[in-house]
Amino acid sequence: MAKDELYQQVAKLDVEMFAAFNAKDVDKLMSYFAENLEFYHDKGGLSNFSQTKEGFVRMFAQPPDITRTLVPGSLEVYPIKDYGAIHIGIHRFCHVENGCDDCGNFKFVMLWQRQEDTWKITRVVSYGH
Repeated sequence: MAKDELYQQVAKLDVEMFAAFNAKDVDKLMSYFAENLEFYHDKGGLSNFSQTKEGFVRMFAQPPDITRTLVPGSLEVYPIKDYGAIHIGIHRFCHVENGCDDCGNFKFVMLWQRQEDTWKITRVVSYGH
């Protein structure tokens, strides 16, 4: 896959996956993650697939609503030979608290594995919280 094509593919996956996040669609969101997921969070530690799903269920059940946007210009995509891609960026999470937007920018790295015609995230590193 050409580098520009890979960039477009991962950018598309980012949009689709976080549309599911913003819609609080846990099942759709989790369809982007591999069963052997390792999710490393600087504040929350290491989570597997089931723990990550439970975390999203708890998060989406709590007010206030949280939304995610990718910080423009922050997306980086690099190929991993015979595996998939590295997806790096900065995302902005916002929720309304006391009538005002409360937002924070956080860094992430995701490893996508290409499995024939599908892509799955096998590793996430979320940091800078």
